[in-house]
Amino acid sequence: MRAPARGGDNYQELRSLVARLRLHTVCESAACPNVGECWNHRTATFMILGNVCTRRCGFCAVGKGAPLEADYDEPRRVAEAAAALGLRYAVVTSVNRDDRKDGGAELFALTIRAIRERLPKCRVEVLIPDFQGSHAAMDIVLAATPDVLNHNMETAPRLYRQVRLGARYERSLDILAYSKTARPAIPTKSGLMLGLGETPEEALGVMRDLRAHQVDILTLGQYLRPSLKHLPVIRYVPPEEFAELRRQGCEMGFRHVEAGPLVRSSYHAAEAAGR
Repeated sequence: MRAPARGGDNYQELRSLVARLRLHTVCESAACPNVGECWNHRTATFMILGNVCTRRCGFCAVGKGAPLEADYDEPRRVAEAAAALGLRYAVVTSVNRDDRKDGGAELFALTIRAIRERLPKCRVEVLIPDFQGSHAAMDIVLAATPDVLNHNMETAPRLYRQVRLGARYERSLDILAYSKTARPAIPTKSGLMLGLGETPEEALGVMRDLRAHQVDILTLGQYLRPSLKHLPVIRYVPPEEFAELRRQGCEMGFRHVEAGPLVRSSYHAAEAAGR
């Protein structure tokens, strides 16, 4: 697997912009291998609600611990960055904020509206946590009408206790199902990391569950270990297997399947959304 190196004028400009506006990106905080490619194309996934997560998932490079107070000026700064980059499609995610009653839903809604106010033609995809299953929190986000509602399943249910501490498989499915029920016009999206120990049939089982809950867009990528402190890679999935999973996903009825070793949740997000 090879990814473009970090560097170039656009990369340096975006890095300076993020630092000046005191923003976080999942590209850096989660050690995404595509940061060189995406930043050179002047795209980034903004991570709101700070840079410290209240959960300790075994795959994630984002810092864990006690979070800081929510920054209510952050939505304005995200919108300023989106405007400086001239974005037509913005992706916004967050750390888990189990310390907040709404899980951070209010800040998601404020960020969506701030981007739209600054850039009326910019579409906004949100990659949300599970909000501990709160439909009230979901209502707050959905009322701001994101263009795509993304929530990742990440792995097979058998591996949840090992991979996704604090999460529950059925709860994540319910979040996606509730979005479709409450706002059927908003496309839903989810993703899986492969290579954590799931079997091919377990991966297909998650895909079938997602389709049963009317999820529209699917991403499939290879898990890469951020450090020796994180879960090991059990298997490297060959490109031809990703191609076969993509084929099967399309047959299941997903509107779009992005599959490959370096695919991540927001990789080619605008294209996946069909714009």
